[in-house]
Amino acid sequence: MIIDLFQKKRPISFEVYPPKKDGDFEAAFETLDALGSLKPDFISVTYGAGGSRSKKTVDIASYIQNTLHIDALAHMTCVGSRREDILNVCKELARNGVSHVLALRGDRPRDMTDEQFEARDFAHASDMITFLKENSDLSVAGACYPEKHFECFSMESDLNHLRMKQEAGAEFLITQLFFDNDVFYSFREKAAAKGVTLPICAGIMPITTARQIGTTISLSGSSIPKALSDIIAAYGDSPEDMRKAGIDYAIRQIRDLQQNHVDGIHIYTMNKPKTAAEIISAIR
Repeated sequence: MIIDLFQKKRPISFEVYPPKKDGDFEAAFETLDALGSLKPDFISVTYGAGGSRSKKTVDIASYIQNTLHIDALAHMTCVGSRREDILNVCKELARNGVSHVLALRGDRPRDMTDEQFEARDFAHASDMITFLKENSDLSVAGACYPEKHFECFSMESDLNHLRMKQEAGAEFLITQLFFDNDVFYSFREKAAAKGVTLPICAGIMPITTARQIGTTISLSGSSIPKALSDIIAAYGDSPEDMRKAGIDYAIRQIRDLQQNHVDGIHIYTMNKPKTAAEIISAIR
């Protein structure tokens, strides 16, 4: 069980995403083999909006669990799913020996009408966590947002939702990516004051290209501290220098977190084993 790891160590884990095309699975498995050789404590697998790639998520999670023999944490989103859809995915995970999920509301599918959105079975991830705990044997993790979820009107409200995830049965938390550790430390204090006692894994994404920043910000809403913006300004036009500087920034960020007793580190690998290997060799 992943939750048991937090009693013994500060786990280091990876996030990967499934291939978009069926023909890319062979390359995906090679990537997983390379990442698995780095011995992460668990690997999470992302999930398409509205469950659009749920079968691929199950296939990748099964490979991690049964071939690599590393605990797999399958992402599960609920915004575009009915209860029966979620139950079907639960059954598929069980058939493949995968017992951990990360429960997420997920992004609203582009073709989802306002009427469908308002009538959805699960308004929040906490609703799905409650459903999963009542209707499956899955161990469930939740997400949290050091700079608050971009749709939430205040940090106070966001922390209230986080407490609801804990009360619904979440066992541990993984943060949205962030680049300023002070933001994380402030969030950790506020969450503790709100009564959140779950282990919190800090989500870290190495920025290895200047172009990556625009995509990352639009998807995550994370702010860019001056130290990172200075790196991008200095090295953004030099791909190799930018890659080295971005990895070094992530390493320094992780080392600082470790020195400040973070519960765990979750690396958003972007399916890049070489980058993950350089980080792992520096932080272990």
